Amino acid sequence: MNSFSLKNKTILITGASSGIGRSCSVECSKNGADLILIARNEQELAKTVSLLDSASKVETIIADITNCENLENLIEEKVAILGKISGFIHCAGLEKTLPFKKHSAQLFNDIFAVNVVSGFEIAKILSLKKYKTETSSFVFIASVAGIVGEKGKLAYSASKGAVISGVRSIAMELAKSNVRVNSISPAMINTPILEKMFENIGDEASQEIIKQHPLGIGEPEDVANACVFLLSDASKWITGSNLVVDGGYSVG
Repeated sequence: MNSFSLKNKTILITGASSGIGRSCSVECSKNGADLILIARNEQELAKTVSLLDSASKVETIIADITNCENLENLIEEKVAILGKISGFIHCAGLEKTLPFKKHSAQLFNDIFAVNVVSGFEIAKILSLKKYKTETSSFVFIASVAGIVGEKGKLAYSASKGAVISGVRSIAMELAKSNVRVNSISPAMINTPILEKMFENIGDEASQEIIKQHPLGIGEPEDVANACVFLLSDASKWITGSNLVVDGGYSVG
C-alpha cells in the first residue's frame, strides 16, 4: 500500500481558484483524492476543476468564507454527496504590503478574517464527528513571514504567526479525536501575485529578493506536495508542526 496516496480521501480546500490553492487541488487530485473546493471567483474555480484528474470527484462552493452564515450547511450538502472529509487545506489568504504607519485597524481585521479566523472556523466545523472520517488531517498555509521579520508586512506577518501558534493549540486539543493539525510556511512562490509585485518594485529589487532564496523562488507545487505528505498516512505521527518550505530563505 502506498502511504503517500490520497485515494479514498475527500479533501476540502479553500482559496482553490488560484496560486497555491489551485496547485494543491491539482496535486491532491493526481494522488487520488476527491475534492470539495471553495473560492469566491466562480470562473477561476471552474478553471481549477478543468485541470483535475478525470477520476476525481469534485464539488465546488462559491462563497466568501469571511462572510458566509450558511457555510456549515453548504459543507454538509457536499459531505452528503462525497462522503466524510479526511483532510482540509486552508489556502485562502490576503496579503498587503504597507509601511507600519499606514496600517489601520481595518487592515488588521480584513487580513486576520481571511488568514486566521475563517480557517479556524472551518476547522471547527470539520472537527465534528458528523463531517470527518475516523482519522483526518488539517493543513494551514502559513508563511515564513510568520517566523522572520519582513518590512511592510506587520499585519500579514502577525496573521501568519497567529496561524502557526494557533495550529499548535488546535493540534493538542484535537489529538484525542484523531485529527492531526499542521501548518506549512512557504517563502516567495511563483504565483500571479508575485509577478505583479515584481512588476511594481522593478528588476533590481526583484533580483535581490530572488537572491535571498538559495534554491531560487518556489513553485506552487512545491507547497502542494508538502500538503499531500501532511494529508497522507505517511505523516500519521506528525501534528502541531510547522513545515518550512522556503528554498532556504529563513536560513540566512
